[in-house]
Amino acid sequence: MAASAHQRNVVFVDGIRTPFGKAGPKGIYAETRADDLVVKAIRELLRRNPALDPARIDEVAIAATTQTGDQGLTIGRTSAILAGLPETVPGFAIDRMCAGAMTAVTTTASGIGFGQYDVVLAGGVEHMGHHPMGQGADPNPRFLTDRLVDPSALVMGNTAENLHDRFPSITKERTDAYAVASQNKYEAAKKAGYIADTLVPVATRSEAGWGLATEDEPPRPGTTLEDLAKLKTPFRPAGRITAGNAAGLNDGATACLLAGEDTATELGLPIGMRMVGFAFAGVDPAVMGIGPVPATEKVLARTGLSIDDIGLFEINEAFAVQVLAFLEHFGIADDDPRVNQWGGAIACGHPLASSGVRLMTQLSRQFAQNPGVRYGLTTMCIGLGMGGTVIWENPNHANYEAGVK
Repeated sequence: MAASAHQRNVVFVDGIRTPFGKAGPKGIYAETRADDLVVKAIRELLRRNPALDPARIDEVAIAATTQTGDQGLTIGRTSAILAGLPETVPGFAIDRMCAGAMTAVTTTASGIGFGQYDVVLAGGVEHMGHHPMGQGADPNPRFLTDRLVDPSALVMGNTAENLHDRFPSITKERTDAYAVASQNKYEAAKKAGYIADTLVPVATRSEAGWGLATEDEPPRPGTTLEDLAKLKTPFRPAGRITAGNAAGLNDGATACLLAGEDTATELGLPIGMRMVGFAFAGVDPAVMGIGPVPATEKVLARTGLSIDDIGLFEINEAFAVQVLAFLEHFGIADDDPRVNQWGGAIACGHPLASSGVRLMTQLSRQFAQNPGVRYGLTTMCIGLGMGGTVIWENPNHANYEAGVK
C-alpha cells in the first residue's frame, strides 16, 4: 500500500500587483493586454525572490472572471510561458468571480498542505476595459423564469441596495463616511510608502505614446462627504449606492508565492504569514454582500478562533454597505483601527478576480508592522451569492512557532 501524503503548514511568501487602472478607453491600460499585466506581476515576484529557482514552481494558478480574449486560453499556463518560466511548470485558469485570486490561493495551498506541491504561484487578473462584467455571458433563463434567483441578483449594484434594505441602520450617510475614510487611509498609506512597496511599474501605451504606470489610477484624495452627497444613485431612484461609496470598474493583476513552510525554510524564502484556515459560503444571491459573514463564522468555527482573536482585517470594499454589514454583525465599530488600515477598493479599485491577493499582500506587510498581532483575516463578497475568508498567522508574533501547526 502506498504511503499517505503528509500534511504540512502553508505560508505566504510574497505578493505583488500592478497599479490598478480605470477601465475604459481613457484608462492607463486601454492598450495593454490582460495577460501582459499578469506576466509583469510574475516576473517582478521572481525578481524580488532570487533564492527561488523558477523550476521549483509546481503550479501556476491565475484567475479571471471573463475567460476570453486576452484573459482566455488557460491563462495560468499561457502567462507562465510568456513570463519565461520553464516549460516544465504547469498552469491553469480558475474562476470564482471576485474571489478568483483568493480561490487560486486556497486551491493551490490545499495541494501544498496535502504534500503534492512545494511552491506555487497564484494570482488573478481582470481587464474590465477589455471585458466588461457579464460580457458574453448567457445566463440560463430558468434563473429568472423559475425564480431560482431574484432578478436583482444579476446586477451587483442592485444587490448592494438590497443589503441596505436588510440593514436599515446602515444609512447612506454611514456608507459615505466609510468611503471618505477609505480614501483618507489609502492616501496616508501611499504617502508613507506602503502602497508603492506592493506595486510593480508597468509600461503603458496610448495615443500619446509610451508611459509608465507607477501608482493606482482610481483614488480620489480629498474626497469629502459633501462631494459624495451630490452623486447620483444609478441602481435605484433615491437609492444609497453611488460611484463614491463603491469600487469602480478597474483593470489590474496580482500574483503571490506560496510554499510549504519547510520548503520556504529550505530555500531561504521569506515568510510573510502562515495560513490557518479558509472557508467559502453561499448566501441568497440577491444579498451577495453578506457572504463574508457566514464564511467568516465557518472558518472561525473550524479553527477554534473567535472574532476577538483577529487583530487585523483586510475586507474587500466592493461596496461600503457590504463592509459595514460585516462589521455590524460582529459588533465592530465602523472606524475600528484594525480594519483596512491602508484603505481599500473604494479608493484603489477592484479588478474583480485579482483582488484577493491584494488583500493578502497588504495583510502580510501589515503583520510585519504589527508584531503584537497574531491573527488576521482576508475576506470578500462574491457574485451570485457567496463569501470567502482566509485566516492567517503572523510569523513576527512572539507565540509563532515555525513548523508547528
